[in-house]
Amino acid sequence: MPQRAGGRDVSSIKRALVSGAAFPPSLQAEIKARGIDAYQAFGTADLGLIAFETEARDGMVVNEDLIMEIVRPGTGDPVAPGDVGEIVVTSLDPHHPWIRLALGDLTAALPGTSPCGRTNMRIKGWMGRADQTTKVKGMFVRPEQIAEIGKRHSALGRLRLVVTRQGEADAMTLRAETAAASDALREKIAASLRAVTKLGGNVELVSPGALPNDGKVIADER
Repeated sequence: MPQRAGGRDVSSIKRALVSGAAFPPSLQAEIKARGIDAYQAFGTADLGLIAFETEARDGMVVNEDLIMEIVRPGTGDPVAPGDVGEIVVTSLDPHHPWIRLALGDLTAALPGTSPCGRTNMRIKGWMGRADQTTKVKGMFVRPEQIAEIGKRHSALGRLRLVVTRQGEADAMTLRAETAAASDALREKIAASLRAVTKLGGNVELVSPGALPNDGKVIADER
């Protein structure tokens, strides 16, 4: 928190709208304890505001100006009620229309209406990426970036980036198979991880064959 880390006075801030990264209940409580009533919003540069949290704190209400579908990734077919799927949005704005724009973001619909009284469709919020791309500290991390790290170090086999939370911050650990584990190699991989993703993270070297052969490159465990 800026107030705690920098000794700054943020007592003038009473309300906030946040977006771009995860905002779990524990972090909401942390901010609330400092007198700030903060709500989260979900949006994109193309569409603007897509869904927003209300005082009910029970999911996010979809913007009434949009049509949202939740589909099975790669097919466009609607998922069963409550199932996780990819967000597809239609905007009939005559100045900037979009027809079934697939966002690559995952969510699930919530049943019923919001306790706050709003009756439009509700979603659980952002639940990851359909293409394994994920957000860490507000920045996208993509499978092709992990592949680039592998290309830079010929001694590596399979790679898997595991994203977790430590306290109130996102954290990354790159698990890498190698038969030539050493502290020097670990440090070089950590430097490559920062250079490619622009984010710092831990590196764990494991023996060949230790990682599952399931095609998953990024595992978001938050």
